Amino acid sequence: MSEFSVFWFRRDLRLDDNAGLFHALTSGRPVIPVFIFDTEILDELPPKDARVDFIHRTLEELQEKLREFGSSLLVKYGEPLQVWEEILSEYEGIKAVFTNHDYEPYALQRDREVGEILAQKGISFHTFKDQVIFEKKEILSGKGTPYTVFTPYSKNWKATLSPAHLTDYGTEAHFSHFFSSEKKELPSLESMGFERTNTLFPNRIPDKEIIRVYEQKRDFPAQKGVTHVGMHLRFGTMSIRKLVRVALALNETYLNELIWREFYMQILANFPHVVNGPFKPAYAAISWRNDEGDFEKWKAGKTGFPLVDAGMREIAATGYMHNRVRMLVSSFLVKHLLINWQWGEAYFAEKLLDFELASNNGGWQWAAGCGTDAAPYFRIFNPETQLKKFDSQAEYVRKWVPEYGTPTYPRPMVDHKMARERCLKAFKDALT
Repeated sequence: MSEFSVFWFRRDLRLDDNAGLFHALTSGRPVIPVFIFDTEILDELPPKDARVDFIHRTLEELQEKLREFGSSLLVKYGEPLQVWEEILSEYEGIKAVFTNHDYEPYALQRDREVGEILAQKGISFHTFKDQVIFEKKEILSGKGTPYTVFTPYSKNWKATLSPAHLTDYGTEAHFSHFFSSEKKELPSLESMGFERTNTLFPNRIPDKEIIRVYEQKRDFPAQKGVTHVGMHLRFGTMSIRKLVRVALALNETYLNELIWREFYMQILANFPHVVNGPFKPAYAAISWRNDEGDFEKWKAGKTGFPLVDAGMREIAATGYMHNRVRMLVSSFLVKHLLINWQWGEAYFAEKLLDFELASNNGGWQWAAGCGTDAAPYFRIFNPETQLKKFDSQAEYVRKWVPEYGTPTYPRPMVDHKMARERCLKAFKDALT
């Protein structure tokens, strides 16, 4: 009976510079590549979720590449534990399963359960660091504790970094070790209850010129100043090691943005309570208004504040929002409307193509003042000031809010001064 290794693709949908895949391909056995469309996740999504479309298209590309080596991707649809039972019955010679670490709470529980099934059958389960440079316990303070403030974390991150952390795994040299098989068909989107979308997905290769002048243009949403690689980092179609090497060569400000991503991931890993509530527990006492009518106006981009409305219409139409505008719309929902940040967090999780639990949670807690940020809660953005500063000619606004400046555009739904004072009182009452 032939013996096999399996590589399980998850948030690492690429063949190049893939840690777990490298270890599988050098394990001494033919490697069966596997992907599972997880119904535990998919059942919560709408039929036209562009992220599922993106994954499906990416798997089609992987399938074509694997055909060049006479192999084929085994794609399954279902609940992971049941799917693994099916795979193990189909391929009795499996001796080891390789994959890369996944850090979100659901994924950790899933991997524990899959690992137990494999162990019962005498199959080893190997997972590797791949989607970050440093994991939760690798960058610690002098006291041996996780950092909760970004600046000292980032300084230590940079001081710890060495060329070894950025080594390319060189998987290409071992592609002949994929298991030879006839081409297998992927389950269609329709068979899983989804549809192809017309979404234009960002290029996997970042524009180096944008990175080179990143700090000059990144805050202006009408300019071409950001790389849009968040989606590729989310699904692992881009290697973080390759991107960090580019950032080191071109721009430290851009490198800092990549470090922010890892900062929030280690916060989630070390302080898992942030998934369900504020990092600073005292903020759970805030008395939110949570007006559903106001929340719907915010989602629809009809607040009467043009930069807020432009951002909300952009995310609804494209699944993307410029980062500067994300900060403003988040602050507006929490501070101007006194709506619980978790409502906004959930809406972004539903809409963003580059949604990543740690960054989304961290960003919303930053906006609410209840997260790790050292700044006090009374930082409240003025939407009009932000418009003058970052979209002074209203180019971005007019793209998404064509009725801006006409009688049909709504009046501001709240007075800034009143909303600011109301917010400060609500926070102060809860925290004193």
